[in-house]
Amino acid sequence: MTHDLQTNPDFLFVSRHHPEQLQCGTFTLPNGTRVDVLAPGIIQFEPTTAASDDIVLSCGVHGNETAPIEICDALVQRLLRGEQTVCQRVLFIFGNLQAMNIGERFVEENMNRLFSGEHSRGPGLVNAERQRAKLLEQTIADFYAKGTGQRHHYDLHTAIKPSQHEKFAVYPYRADGDYRQEWLRFLAACEVHAVLLSNAPTNTFSYYSAAQFNAIAFTVELGKVQPFGQNDMSRFAAAETAINQLVCEPQPPWPPHQLQDFSIYRVNQVILRQQEDFRLGFGDDVPNFTAFNEGDVLAEETGAIYKAQQNGEAVVFPNAKVALGQRALLTLIPAGQDDFVVPNGAVST
Repeated sequence: MTHDLQTNPDFLFVSRHHPEQLQCGTFTLPNGTRVDVLAPGIIQFEPTTAASDDIVLSCGVHGNETAPIEICDALVQRLLRGEQTVCQRVLFIFGNLQAMNIGERFVEENMNRLFSGEHSRGPGLVNAERQRAKLLEQTIADFYAKGTGQRHHYDLHTAIKPSQHEKFAVYPYRADGDYRQEWLRFLAACEVHAVLLSNAPTNTFSYYSAAQFNAIAFTVELGKVQPFGQNDMSRFAAAETAINQLVCEPQPPWPPHQLQDFSIYRVNQVILRQQEDFRLGFGDDVPNFTAFNEGDVLAEETGAIYKAQQNGEAVVFPNAKVALGQRALLTLIPAGQDDFVVPNGAVST
């Protein structure tokens, strides 16, 4: 029996606009690839031969971050048409379908603060984003449980603000300090040359996979937010090529890289919005990675003034409108090569 997606491979369109018509289940493409349609926005591909990697590619956790959605949508369609063939197990997740449909970051709640069980804390599963986050967690757990390869999770985003580094990645906190230099190879192929080392556990999607499953995981910011159809996809060409190679080539032909090729930062301050009158100490047009001098006011609210603690302290992800108790700003300071380890476990020099 022919599956609907074999005649109409527009999986994301059906997931977004006609989820009730989506035919879940398993089928095999003419090239032998097994396809599992798990839920609206969630689809898995398995190659005919043993895979060395179990790869999660997620996008659209924020519904208005459209370029990664368009990249993954196009790749899924090519795979369903048989124009490309996976050589690794790959799980595609299109995160917040309802937010995509209204062109917003989220509907009721920022989904990328709802992982590692946060979806069920406090008020519990009271909205669709909390329910979706719980489903995505379980889907990833099931996917990794059935695989035997190296686990990866690349959560693809674009940033609200312009940035002095157009593309950058967040390396989730690793309690053992095991930040691996060789895991940056995919980022370099995507032309991502700035990396932030997290300093504490979070409730983000990539941290969930890193902490729970020891996956090679990153939050990857590929550029700036644009509406669907308005992205200059030439700016994402390297990332699109690298993603295709990641899943369709057993040995991706990525060029060598050195740690010196990257600007490495570590988090210095995590500033939360605690009061309704929280405000930033700089304008909305200040790009990510703008550096401040010691003593400069970065934000203030009733009962608190937040200042740069040293010269050159940079800001990233500023957002004065987040919910109370959530992160409104990160500050960064340069990190050194000694924050990484090389493949044999020795400290990188």
